[in-house]
Formats: sequence, C-alpha cells, structure tokens
Amino acid sequence: MGHLSYRILLRKEPEGGYTVTVPSLPGCVTYGSSIDESIKMAKEAIELYIESLKTHNEEIPTEENIFEYTLTVYE
Repeated sequence: MGHLSYRILLRKEPEGGYTVTVPSLPGCVTYGSSIDESIKMAKEAIELYIESLKTHNEEIPTEENIFEYTLTVYE
C-alpha cells in the first residue's frame, strides 16, 4: 500500500483546543485539546474518511497538482 499526504489546517478555538479541517476531503473535520492531540485526531479522521471512500467505491482525492499560496489583502 502506498501513502497519501494531506494538508491539515488547525484553528485555535476561543474556548480552547483546535478544530482541524482537511481541505481536500470535504467534511473531514475533527477537534483536539492540544496541537499534538489535534494532529493525532486528524490522522484518524483521514484514515476513516478514506476507508469509507473505499467501502463505497468512490475516488480518493489526492493533493497532486495542488499549489498553495498565501495572499495578503488589506482592509
């Protein structure tokens, strides 16, 4: 079995902890009380997401041909 890599985004929440989203996997969202826990939870969420896609014979999105750029705009 090969490996897949996904970019994750961690957003610090006002009440504490971090919400994690996986932009390439719509609806793949999780939460952790620390950065380390959030990353662990994200790995588990991605694995379950991919398992579900395989079970339903759906295409597994990859991040090939995705380029990231941070654009700054002013208010």
